[in-house]
Amino acid sequence: MEKKEYTLNELILESAENPAENDFFELEKPAMLEINLKNQKILSKAGSMVAYIGNIDFKRESMLSKGLGGLIKKALSGEGASLMYASGTGKLYLADEGKKVKIIKLQNEAIFVNGNDVLALEDTINNEIKMLKSVAGMVSGGLFQVRLSGTGYIAITTHGEPILLKVTPGQPVFTDPNATVAWSENLSPSIKTNITFGSFIGRGSGESFQMEFIGQGWVLVQPYEEVKYTQK
Repeated sequence: MEKKEYTLNELILESAENPAENDFFELEKPAMLEINLKNQKILSKAGSMVAYIGNIDFKRESMLSKGLGGLIKKALSGEGASLMYASGTGKLYLADEGKKVKIIKLQNEAIFVNGNDVLALEDTINNEIKMLKSVAGMVSGGLFQVRLSGTGYIAITTHGEPILLKVTPGQPVFTDPNATVAWSENLSPSIKTNITFGSFIGRGSGESFQMEFIGQGWVLVQPYEEVKYTQK
């Protein structure tokens, strides 16, 4: 086995940004999103900017007319966080607590994403906030979701590598609400309460509440519970 050289030059070679890649949205590292702005504007999760190069202006919004500002503000444990506009020309680097980044290019399509997992989106993407009210008292901060639709890039985040589960007629999929990242447009989740299982493992356990997906589509689940459940 060849011995690895832990030199400064090795660090530079392994960690340096790749100047040859200039896609609008691209993965610079598994947990680092690079956005190449050319007199363009995007929206990103406030606080996700870790670096930028060039002439980029930032504008923090507490409430956006399209609604995503309100989504992030409400979804992040009531801390008043918001979305951020970034516009201009240059390279923008975004990250969120070391979570892995997944880039999706919608082509006149739509998906639903857990509000806390939205990292960035093109200004051309439409959005609509929704909330599963039936779990508002079960999950700290509630459970917010956003419908992203249209044509353009979006970036979402996951703790670890997610798994995509297919939903078919007669074969529903049940997920932990706090581990559920995204799902296809044609699925409408409902909440299933498993009283027996909840009583067995404790009143405060999240597994007593599940999201149930019925129909034809897919669900993206991460190996992590995003928000802690609170006992009522």
